[in-house]
Amino acid sequence: MFKHTHPYKPFIQNDTTKLIVGTLPPPRFTTGALLEKDVDFCYGSYYNSLWLFIDKIHDLNLRYDNSPKAVEQRKQFLVKNKIGVCDIVESAEREKIDASDLGMQNIKLRDVVGYLKQYPTIDTLLFTGGNSKNGPEYFFRKHIRDYKIKLELVNNEIPRIHQFTMPKALVPSKRIIKTVSLTSGSGAANISISRIPLYKQLKAKNPKFNTFDFREMQYREFF
Repeated sequence: MFKHTHPYKPFIQNDTTKLIVGTLPPPRFTTGALLEKDVDFCYGSYYNSLWLFIDKIHDLNLRYDNSPKAVEQRKQFLVKNKIGVCDIVESAEREKIDASDLGMQNIKLRDVVGYLKQYPTIDTLLFTGGNSKNGPEYFFRKHIRDYKIKLELVNNEIPRIHQFTMPKALVPSKRIIKTVSLTSGSGAANISISRIPLYKQLKAKNPKFNTFDFREMQYREFF
């Protein structure tokens, strides 16, 4: 059984307002066997498009390699834009060594609500995936049961938006947190995107429109 531990601590500043919440990077980030174009940082997998979307939206001209410069570019962007990263899974076990969310067993979650208490400027959680089993929203819903928190639906269109109120026992005054369930940046999400009515509509209008364009359009509003 492979012990898949998260290689990165949460990246949060005292003025962070938005928090990116995923699950775990691929196992090679835990073992250190990175690919040539991987970046040794959150969402650094060559096969995850999150930084490609951000790069195109902000015209950052990011590096995609194992260099310290590539890591520093991403950290500078996050700090400047008051965005943090706190994936919700601390560790899991796997029988098969791959990046499948469904393959995770004996999962240990991070205390995301605890980080919200610690950093009072955070008002938005950006889930890099929805409520499918072992996705970030799925785990967050499981996590907040311990705090007797419930998500209230704000918008049921993609990306789905919810909100919740922090428990009075944790914060001195009323504080509402918004959650946004973005379409995953992994290649595995392309099939589900192709079934979305809005994607079909935009594709019909412009045959060159693709799944990357769809996610970039979606991410642009929140990044």
